Amino acid sequence: MMNRRKLLLTLGSAFVALAVIVVPTIADELFGVITKADPDAKKITVVEKDTDKEIEVTINDDTQYVTGKGASKVDLEKVSKNIEKAKEKGRKGIPVTITHEKGVASKIVPASKKKDAPKDDAKSSTKDAPKAN
Repeated sequence: MMNRRKLLLTLGSAFVALAVIVVPTIADELFGVITKADPDAKKITVVEKDTDKEIEVTINDDTQYVTGKGASKVDLEKVSKNIEKAKEKGRKGIPVTITHEKGVASKIVPASKKKDAPKDDAKSSTKDAPKAN
């Protein structure tokens, strides 16, 4: 009986310790559109997806900009030019997912562009058909 109590106490203590360590290290994710970039202050303004609330996020030297080509440091001047191009096309800005902690971004991932499914052309349908002898 005493061994079970010790086991349960040990497991309970381990679970609480793990929860105390892991929970604060989980960063927040922000889904939205970058509408402004300030290279001098190293800040971007993001309009949150569902609430349309403007949130200011700080960029530091460790912040990564992750694309399909890989990760690189954030070039805020380039981001600013891309925002202007997006606005010229009638969009709000650049759609992104930002991983941040206390308003400091650690990772910025632009939303992937949805491509149309490849159309079924005549060549692929004739490959599948049985050949007549």
